[in-house]
Amino acid sequence: MNGPAFPEFPGAVGISELSAYPWPTADGEHGGSPHMHLTCTEAYVVISGRGRLQTLNHNGPAVQELGPGDIVWFTPGTIHRAINDDELRVIVIMQNGGLPEAGDAVMTFPPEHLTAERYPAAASLLDASGEPSHERARQRRDLAVDGFAELLRQWELGNHAALDGFYGRAAALVAPRLTEWRRLIASGAAATAVAAWEHIEALSVGNTAHLKLAAVNRIPRPEYRTLGMCGFLHAYDPIRRRGPRP
Repeated sequence: MNGPAFPEFPGAVGISELSAYPWPTADGEHGGSPHMHLTCTEAYVVISGRGRLQTLNHNGPAVQELGPGDIVWFTPGTIHRAINDDELRVIVIMQNGGLPEAGDAVMTFPPEHLTAERYPAAASLLDASGEPSHERARQRRDLAVDGFAELLRQWELGNHAALDGFYGRAAALVAPRLTEWRRLIASGAAATAVAAWEHIEALSVGNTAHLKLAAVNRIPRPEYRTLGMCGFLHAYDPIRRRGPRP
């Protein structure tokens, strides 16, 4: 197949349905892996259950309550952690569809794991047999919670440079991916913006040719769930790009 199976979602976003992990953590909570995006703004649209979003950026630590109908979004540089209080389920909308899957997320592992040599193993979901496993998802979640707890502790001690240190290590980790990211933005979000501009210019001279290309697309709820950073995912964007599994 040449090109994606479906056109871009509106605004070239990525879409997933998230069921936050129910697994307990060392600090008495339940939920997912704290992490940060370096380029993409992320939004949660809560569809059921209850939870909280714990965050840290240079405005300091914060907690947002999450209940049905709530929407919360957070910009690059915000470390975030989904806490599952009661079967939390959300629709996740990610800026720049395809880019988060290309590495625009770094988990808050302790500094010794935030190196090109050690991060891939710490972040891997694969067990000894080479298959994704719940055990590995929990192990990396717990490691990220440990690192996040230390960042919070350092912030409360007044050591705000610890957060900047994490930013610097995260930037170094993703540096080899930046060429790929530029390509994804150019063919996705930037291309859709250019197309909208061209449509406006066409309409300004009475040209309605693009309206004859109108189409309707549908992706059913994905059958398969994957292991994400915050929970179990029904991911729509990979299907949009690759098509459904045979």
